[in-house]
Amino acid sequence: MARLPRLSVAGVPHLVEQCGHNGQALFLDSADLRVYREILLEATSASGVALHAYLLDTARVLLLATPRDSKVLSRMIQRVARRYTVEFNRRHERSGTIWSGRFRSTLLQPGTCFIAAMCHVESDAALAGDGSAADGQRISSVAHHLGLVVDPLVSDHALFWALGNTPFERHAAYGLLAMQPISPEERRRFDDAVRKGWALGTEAFLAEIAEASSRRVRPLTAGRPRKPT
Repeated sequence: MARLPRLSVAGVPHLVEQCGHNGQALFLDSADLRVYREILLEATSASGVALHAYLLDTARVLLLATPRDSKVLSRMIQRVARRYTVEFNRRHERSGTIWSGRFRSTLLQPGTCFIAAMCHVESDAALAGDGSAADGQRISSVAHHLGLVVDPLVSDHALFWALGNTPFERHAAYGLLAMQPISPEERRRFDDAVRKGWALGTEAFLAEIAEASSRRVRPLTAGRPRKPT
């Protein structure tokens, strides 16, 4: 079966996943984390992609971001991947790719999925104490959203601001959400959407995205087509 083109729409949040080749570690030390953050900051600033949350896990990267147009996100991810590969291989005296093929992504309806997607990205790190980790050891943006640091990588979405009228209220409200374990069903919902490239949202949202896109936004209905009566 031919691979569907990647779905991307300007001004809509995207959840992105990029994994290590054959599950290999992408970040071996604090210097790797620092280098990746520096490259990501430069690339988001140059491309006009607003980064709302991130996770730099051992063998995968998760990003929640909104591009200014439909092409810049892909270019930004490719730019970061190329530059980080060069730096990683140079520092660790390796060669070859460190990434498992293309990055994967999905579109999210902001009002119904955005805060849940933030928790999907950050909750595991939050529960592991990443918010209070030392600067060089943090692997996520959760410390920013808990009000513990100001992360220059993060551009807060309006829906995060809507959690409270003051910074204290926003951070406290989000902390109550982020410090809850993600259910297996919720985890599977986001993972499946990202890895299969299907958009998440209401029927009206999916119809709107389908109209603006040249490809399907959801799986075909299982089973044979109905015969006309």
